[in-house]
Amino acid sequence: MKGRQEKSKSRKKTPWPTKDTMQQVYEKKLWGSGGEDFYSGEGSHKLEIVKPYINTLIAFLTSFENPISVCDLGCGDFNVGKELVGYTKNYIAVDIVPELIERNKENYKALNLEFLSLDIAKDTLPVADCAILRQVLQHISNDEVKQVVAKLVNYKYVIVTEHLPNTDFTPNLDIISGQGTRLKKQSGIKLLLAPFNLKVVEEHELLTVVDAHGIIVTTLYRMN
Repeated sequence: MKGRQEKSKSRKKTPWPTKDTMQQVYEKKLWGSGGEDFYSGEGSHKLEIVKPYINTLIAFLTSFENPISVCDLGCGDFNVGKELVGYTKNYIAVDIVPELIERNKENYKALNLEFLSLDIAKDTLPVADCAILRQVLQHISNDEVKQVVAKLVNYKYVIVTEHLPNTDFTPNLDIISGQGTRLKKQSGIKLLLAPFNLKVVEEHELLTVVDAHGIIVTTLYRMN
């Protein structure tokens, strides 16, 4: 009896709750399909959202005399990242869903491109000059955001894109990690405020795009 109870408890454990959740998002196509096997939603495909972002990032990346290295934390289906690889010294694309990473490896190849399956909250992050987090933190809990923030000091530049309400709001309300965002609570991520308190040398807003749900803001942080 005791053995069966222990096995039952073991089955109930979810050592990768966020990983399990994100796998389900893609398996059940909770962000839509777009005719693809893996689809990261309108935020990765809608031209009025994606094109200004790509142009802004290319302008940033080409502002350096020598190309810099980039770590894309939460690369998704790579519809956006694929447009940036050619402007970098090397590009490391990370996502928590291993099946998605394997698919990306098959579909996108370049000498300076590498894909890794990692949990950005729990795992050691790759070394690079710049970290990109595009509409990633908005999907995870405050505890996981704090774990990520603690690692961002290792990058010289951090570029964060977040979906925010287009009115006054209470920042950084907590959520359970999953497909939804803090917009459902009339909230959004502000990394410089509690409980995250990201310490930066400089903050610069690169881009704001208005959509039906709020505003999508891309911010550049210089860390050191």
